[in-house]
Amino acid sequence: MDSLKIDDYLKQIMIYEQLINEIDVGIHVINEAGKTIIYNEKMMEIESLSKEEVLEKDFLDVFLFEEGQRSTLLDALHSKKEIRNVKQTYFTNKGKEINTINHTFPVYRNGAVMGAVEIAKDVTKLEQLIRQQQAEKSRGTRFTFDSLIGKSPVMTEVIENAKRATRTLSSVLIVGETGTGKELFAQSIHNGSDRQQAPFISQNCAAMPETLIEGLLFGTKKGAFTGAAERPGLFEQAEGGTLLLDEINSLSPLLQAKLLRAIQEKSIRRIGDTVDRKVNVRILSTINEGPVEAIAANRLRKDLYYRLGVVSLFIPPLRERREDILLLADHFIHKYNVIFQMEVKGLDEDVAELFLQYDWPGNVRELEHVIEGAMNLLIGEEQISWTHLPYHFRHRSQLTPPNHPLPALQQAAKEEHAYQARHLKDYLAEAEKLYIQKALERHHGHITNTAQELGLSRQTLQYRMKRLSVAGRKG
Repeated sequence: MDSLKIDDYLKQIMIYEQLINEIDVGIHVINEAGKTIIYNEKMMEIESLSKEEVLEKDFLDVFLFEEGQRSTLLDALHSKKEIRNVKQTYFTNKGKEINTINHTFPVYRNGAVMGAVEIAKDVTKLEQLIRQQQAEKSRGTRFTFDSLIGKSPVMTEVIENAKRATRTLSSVLIVGETGTGKELFAQSIHNGSDRQQAPFISQNCAAMPETLIEGLLFGTKKGAFTGAAERPGLFEQAEGGTLLLDEINSLSPLLQAKLLRAIQEKSIRRIGDTVDRKVNVRILSTINEGPVEAIAANRLRKDLYYRLGVVSLFIPPLRERREDILLLADHFIHKYNVIFQMEVKGLDEDVAELFLQYDWPGNVRELEHVIEGAMNLLIGEEQISWTHLPYHFRHRSQLTPPNHPLPALQQAAKEEHAYQARHLKDYLAEAEKLYIQKALERHHGHITNTAQELGLSRQTLQYRMKRLSVAGRKG
């Protein structure tokens, strides 16, 4: 083989090596003796092993399989058959569990098997998530106080009050706008109490017609009406545990009266029955409007409110705890990274600033849906930018803050600097920095007063100052 052909051959090898390391699936190749000869970077990432720990090593010296489990790679080598789309669970010699979907096939040379190739798609994180959800489902609850995310003073206070409510059996009324996470608090209280091993039953009172909700709550006796069966209600199903009544203000006044009696007497009577049954159930309830307003509008009985609201928790809307917005965004990005098998790092600066300014009428639920929608539009990018945000979210008029300082920025820049050719982004950043500095000087560095003049929230101004390296004092 002449030197030109050798050079071409070496170039081909380099291209093959780069290709193998760039593709987003694991590649593992063993020779006829069962020793690893190719092990790409994605496989290293999946198994948390280095090439030195795997290459030229006997396959079964590095990887372990539980009794009854077999290696698809060795099976393809020995059986000389292709194996497609088989899920495999195994362990490295360091004890790490790996879950993959494999396409494995033998490699021939001159009619004889010279090795086997495995192409593996990592599903380890997804498998762990499924197991976690199954375990949570078997308990009836998923959330604990560790699931509540927030460092703002208002959120910290309500979490602390909720934790104190775990010590007793008193009824708790959780008040908050739609999407604030009221059920998370209810499940956390249950899981933090002595009843955590007992049933947790949840019912949305607005999700069922009035003709059915009574039987659902209190149960029915066979023959009470046409088609009625002997069936326990939610009170009986929650015996010894917790019953969550969501959107309690959706119940009719008549049902609210029956519910009040059941709570006071600690007993229920099935529809069509003549026997009272004692129940031992802690009642948690939620309402998506202020109790005073609900009582005034006859959507909530005053006597029932006093019974349900022995402890009242008021969950703040997201617009009142803006310090938590970026923290929650990071949490949801991590959540959907696991579900979607992605590696998104976070929000870009413009989106982070927009999130801090926006009022979030749908609260935490809306924020999660925006993050999920954006991540569906990412293809290889590491940050969520403006173009990834859902269309309806981007085109809401309220996303442009009032008194936007852009015209003043341009005027300030014009007065302070002679024209010179430079990038628009640099020009605007310099003008913005100058304008903020002048505003701070007028207020002697007082951030709160400066933010009010600029039509920004305190958090947004602090974010801009940090990005532009502008100094100020707290106040």
